[in-house]
Amino acid sequence: MGRYIHTEILDNDSEYYRFLRSKRQNQKNIRQYATPRLVNPGQLQRMLLTVDSYIWKLGDHFWKLSAEYYNDPTYWWVIAWYNGYPTEGDIAPGALIDIPTNLAEILEALGY
Repeated sequence: MGRYIHTEILDNDSEYYRFLRSKRQNQKNIRQYATPRLVNPGQLQRMLLTVDSYIWKLGDHFWKLSAEYYNDPTYWWVIAWYNGYPTEGDIAPGALIDIPTNLAEILEALGY
């Protein structure tokens, strides 16, 4: 199950994208995903979640941790979002991160 499975698909025919449509023959609109509206879990929600603490090592990747914990590398963004790190490059080796262990619970807490 991918990140955008519950995301609305928009048919964008706005004037702003006219230049893109003009480069494509007979293109009347552009289909795109709506921006997902995720929320940061509050302190109480975070306290109710089960997490594993993990020490970040050189060579670690969110997608590898997601594959290990959720059996699906496409949920890498859950671990990144929960810890407030947009990319692996923002984490120094030795940093302590939390990995929510119950995927369904954390998705609900994120408003997904």
